[in-house]
Amino acid sequence: MIKNKELVLITGGAGFIGSHLADALVKDGYRVRVLDNLKPPTHNGKLPDWFNKKTQFIKGDVRNKKDWVKALKGVDFVFHLAAYMDYHLDFGTYFDANAKSTALLYEIILENKLPIKKVVVASSQSLYGEGKYKCSRHGIFYAGPRPENQLMQHMWEVKCPVDGREAALLAEKETDETHPQIPYGISKLAAEKTCLALGKIYNIPSVALRFSIVQGSRQSFRHFYSGALRDFSVRALTGRTIVMQEDANQIRDFVNVHDVISAHLTVLKNKKADFEVFNVGIGKKTKVRDLAKIVCRLAKVPFKPIISGMFRINAPRHSLMDISKLKKLGWRPIHSLEDSVKEYLDWVRNYPEAISYWDKTYKKMEREKILKT
Repeated sequence: MIKNKELVLITGGAGFIGSHLADALVKDGYRVRVLDNLKPPTHNGKLPDWFNKKTQFIKGDVRNKKDWVKALKGVDFVFHLAAYMDYHLDFGTYFDANAKSTALLYEIILENKLPIKKVVVASSQSLYGEGKYKCSRHGIFYAGPRPENQLMQHMWEVKCPVDGREAALLAEKETDETHPQIPYGISKLAAEKTCLALGKIYNIPSVALRFSIVQGSRQSFRHFYSGALRDFSVRALTGRTIVMQEDANQIRDFVNVHDVISAHLTVLKNKKADFEVFNVGIGKKTKVRDLAKIVCRLAKVPFKPIISGMFRINAPRHSLMDISKLKKLGWRPIHSLEDSVKEYLDWVRNYPEAISYWDKTYKKMEREKILKT
């Protein structure tokens, strides 16, 4: 293979998606630099054992302009994956880490006249909020958050705002309205708009990738607010009963991390991707209870779940992505849900300390009333 002289910066490159992307780029012959602060809740202050030693590492924070300046020297391409995730009560951190950091990136490119060839920013399905539905009588509508009094009565489904009929889920398209419901989603929408607007104004080719629920090895076991696979896997491997929220019939779009990496490589040098946003999912419905069944089968434990009726603040009932736009660039998801589950189970078995973090997360969610019944 001919050595590729181009240098790629990955922010958050020691984390879940970023470290897999670093591996793929190194394999393809790129020089790779990683900027990561290694802070909790994702990290413990140290480089993880899976970090690719062929990359250059800079310990720094995307909220700090000086760290950006240092990391961007000599760079050709930028993958901005560093983010503050989940649901916490320090709301301002979402906007500093997700939105302000994106603005700083473009600010430094302009100030220093950096010849960046492309910027790819990680966005999220969270932008869609509760999503798009269709009433058999009144047509298509964008649902707002389900009222808490409805959830307290264990009435889970989204209803038509006109007649209260149960509505049918529609797959989310990039042209749909965005109605994020939590600080993470709101800040990601701001980051995405900043990326695309400044990219166009200053002719810096820029792309936003909206991830659905990404699964696979290296997904941090230090926080469990989001990620049913992490929760179910750790419970199953430690002999604990799997507990599912609502009625366990929530629909989700689970995509394998290696397919997400393939999406990054697809848009990297494709000019048709410039100044566009793309959904990155698998485009198939999976009920949460079916994910739990696969986890139990592959972990070789009985499937005897508890359907708790618990719910989380402003979590969407269902979510499903339309991925036809990215497919037009030649990308296809090729990994199954079973692939993701097996990969994660095989990986997380090596980290028995995961159960202690699981305990801490659930106690915190109950204390802060993020998880309710």
